[in-house]
Amino acid sequence: MSAAAHSVVEPSTTSKRVAATLVIVYAVVSMIPLFWIFATSFKTPPDSIAYPPKVVFTPSIEGYCNLFTTRTRQTAEYINSLPPATSFCDETTRKRNMVIAGPSNFLPRFLNSIVIAFGSTFLAVFLGTLAAYGFSRFKVPLADDLLFFILSTRFMPPIAVAIPIYLMYREIGLSDTALGMILLYTAVNVSLAVWLLKGFIDEIPREYEEAAMIDGYTRLQAFWRVVLPQATTGIAATAIFCLIFAWNEYAFAALLTSGTAQTAPPFIPTIIGEGGQDWPAVAAGTTIFLVPILVFTILLRKQLLRGITFGAVRK
Repeated sequence: MSAAAHSVVEPSTTSKRVAATLVIVYAVVSMIPLFWIFATSFKTPPDSIAYPPKVVFTPSIEGYCNLFTTRTRQTAEYINSLPPATSFCDETTRKRNMVIAGPSNFLPRFLNSIVIAFGSTFLAVFLGTLAAYGFSRFKVPLADDLLFFILSTRFMPPIAVAIPIYLMYREIGLSDTALGMILLYTAVNVSLAVWLLKGFIDEIPREYEEAAMIDGYTRLQAFWRVVLPQATTGIAATAIFCLIFAWNEYAFAALLTSGTAQTAPPFIPTIIGEGGQDWPAVAAGTTIFLVPILVFTILLRKQLLRGITFGAVRK
């Protein structure tokens, strides 16, 4: 009898099922908090703090109304003297003996997050690509030492240098400015970008560039037309990691901004409703805040998967 051939590389059916089960369980557990936040954004304030927690409830967009508006309490006589409500938000607010006083600060804070996060990500990836290409293709004196120095900037948590940065920013006038936050996040992310992109560029054969330059391309043209298209997956993966840090960063944003350049992360927890924290509004803000990073990651998911596995298998 001949034994059936078995590949030492191909996983068995049992191991595949176990792996699939673990992945599904992990995904479900990870999604529960996100689902709860999303559900809370459609609850009323009383339902959001009900005990035991309400899983089945009547949906309401009151949280989104409270997120985008500011409200003031008025007397019943004043509210009755007003013309009929023209929107659901106005009607809901009046039922709680309040009126809408104007827009909230959430939208400006959200736009600040977009400008600062995407601006710093672009700069970090741009500078990281140039530096990684230089380390990969040229004989840089003390290259290993310089790369280690760049990596060493990630050894300690960024918040450890928050106080010196705060004092420096206050002296040079960058406190509470979008430019200051973009430069700070770029400085934090550029080391990660250099190390990630150097690995990707190292995997691109030099012969491609040499052939392009033999055909008459300059070094810059060969970099632009040959190297960059080959490094697209690595650039996309690096951009996602840099954007996630800049988008979610809280400590620096809370310390260095207070008004003009404040981003959404330090603003959302401060949303206060009648009698305390307005949890539906906080959940609504969190849900909206998740959308751009989710869309960006979905759009680049193929490049991200290729980038993570790039160079893992050699022929």
